[in-house]
Amino acid sequence: QVQLVESGGGLVQAGGSLRLSCAASGRTFSSYTMGWFRQAPGKEREFVAAISTSGSRTYYADSVKGRFTISRDNAKNTVYLQMNSLKPEDTAVYYCAAGIMAVSTIATHGKYDYWGQGTQVTVSS
Repeated sequence: QVQLVESGGGLVQAGGSLRLSCAASGRTFSSYTMGWFRQAPGKEREFVAAISTSGSRTYYADSVKGRFTISRDNAKNTVYLQMNSLKPEDTAVYYCAAGIMAVSTIATHGKYDYWGQGTQVTVSS
């Protein structure tokens, strides 16, 4: 069982930055691929980024590539999402998730077993 708690969301102007954190409970954090997803009002949940168990491989949605950076600290049981050059269209509730899956399905939210409660990110124009 893994419990995830996100933090770091807030209101920021377009072009600004935020860093989200996701703290995990349990001793098996390093066994899980970690992902970030987001959901805007009236839209489906979408993949943002993911990171392999060791942190050596990262994956990004095209919409955030070059602006967002995912990282993890297995000693602290924490995964991060550094978000730069934020745009109004990045406004959403951001969720972190943990799971074990093949790389080919890393962007599929159904492959993740554990989810945080979400943190709101609002980007004003």
